[in-house]
Amino acid sequence: MPGELMDAGSQMLVHLPNSRAMELESDVIGLELMARAGYDPRHASSIWRKMQQIKGGQQGATFLSTHPAGDQRIAELDAYVPKVWPLYQAALASKGRKALAR
Repeated sequence: MPGELMDAGSQMLVHLPNSRAMELESDVIGLELMARAGYDPRHASSIWRKMQQIKGGQQGATFLSTHPAGDQRIAELDAYVPKVWPLYQAALASKGRKALAR
């Protein structure tokens, strides 16, 4: 029984927060790849907005989840757009196109 409690405690205090951080990191890496491929990074967070609409805004218990909350993902993606914007512009320039104004 004490071993089970320790396992559950370590899962909640160590593993779940780390997996949420890894999920956010993968979102940012995906955003960078998207920009490098010439896809407008400003639209990356729209998938999470659509998913929230489908779920009706319900998020569930984030502290027990292996994934970050949709609001957190949206904020993180939107915050990184200015950092990957030059990559997007370079991708478009290499194709002879220009980015629309931000």
